[in-house]
Amino acid sequence: MKCNPYIKGGPNVSEVGLGTWQLGESSDWESMTEKAAVDLVHASLDLGINFFDTAPNYGNGTSEARLGKALGKADRDKIVINTKFGHTDTGTTNFEAGYIRQSLEGSLRRLQTDYVDSLIIHNPPFACLDGNTNAHYEILERLMEEGKIRAYGASLDTCAEMKTFMHSTNGKVIEAFFNILHQDAGRAFDLAKRNGVRIIVKVPLDSGWLSGKYNAESTFTDIRARWSRQDIALRAGLVEKLQTIIPQIGDLAQTAISFCLAYDAVATVIPGNKSIEQLSVNVESVERPVSAGLVSKLEAFYNEEVEKYKLPW
Repeated sequence: MKCNPYIKGGPNVSEVGLGTWQLGESSDWESMTEKAAVDLVHASLDLGINFFDTAPNYGNGTSEARLGKALGKADRDKIVINTKFGHTDTGTTNFEAGYIRQSLEGSLRRLQTDYVDSLIIHNPPFACLDGNTNAHYEILERLMEEGKIRAYGASLDTCAEMKTFMHSTNGKVIEAFFNILHQDAGRAFDLAKRNGVRIIVKVPLDSGWLSGKYNAESTFTDIRARWSRQDIALRAGLVEKLQTIIPQIGDLAQTAISFCLAYDAVATVIPGNKSIEQLSVNVESVERPVSAGLVSKLEAFYNEEVEKYKLPW
C-alpha cells in the first residue's frame, strides 16, 4: 500500500485508512461483536493499513475501546490514530474549550495509549473555527507541547469552513467531507497544500451511494432514513448518469475512492467498511488510479449536473 506524508515527525499514512464508527455498539446501525471488530482491525493491519480514525461518540466510547484492544500488540510508532473532540462518549455535544483536555484523557484511556497523532474538533459550530476568537487553539498547542497530541485540526464539510480554519489557526489536519457528489471542500485543497495541511477524506462513497448498490427503490431503516423519497430518487438518477462516465471496466466504488486520492492534498481516505471483504475491495482501489482526464470529467459532472441540487448529507 502506498503511504503519504501526514504529520511532520510522524510516520506516513496508508492511502486507505480505517474509519472505526462501525466498531462500536450502537442503536443507529447493526453493531459488530467485539471479536468481529478486533478481527477487522487486525485484517486492516495485514492489508497494510496504519491509519485509524475514531471518536468518543462512536458507540459511546466502545469504538475507541475496541480499537485500543485490537492495536494492543501493534508497533505504536508505526500506527497513526486520529480521534476527535466535541461529540462525547455519552451521546451529548460539548465544544467548550475547557472540555478538550478531559475529552482527550478519556480517549487516551480507552485507546490504551499515551498520545494520539491527531486530535480534531468534530464538526464544530462555525463560530469555533476562528483561532483569533477562541481559546481552543491555545489549549491544543499546549497539548502538543506536552506530547499528548502531535497535531490538531477539525472535521469540516465546506470550503468556507476550511478557509476560515486555515486562515486563523495552526491546525495541520482537516477531515473533509468530499466525494464525487460533494466536491465543495475540494475548492480549499490548493490552500491546504500551500499551508501544509493534510486532508483526511471522509464519506468518500457518499454513505453507500457510490458503491453502486442503491437505486430509486432503495429504502433505509438506519441513520440514512433521514433521506426523503425525493432525495433517494435524485441521488439514484445522478448515480445512473455518473455510471455513463466511468469506464465499463471500472468499479464505481473503487473509482470513487481513487478519485479522492487523485488530489495531492489528500493524505488518506476512510471509506466505511463493515466486513473484511468490503475492506479488501476498498484497499484494491489504490491499485487502480484514475486518470487526469477522468478527474476532469468527474469535476465537470459535479459542476454541471450535481452542485445545483445542494444534496443533503
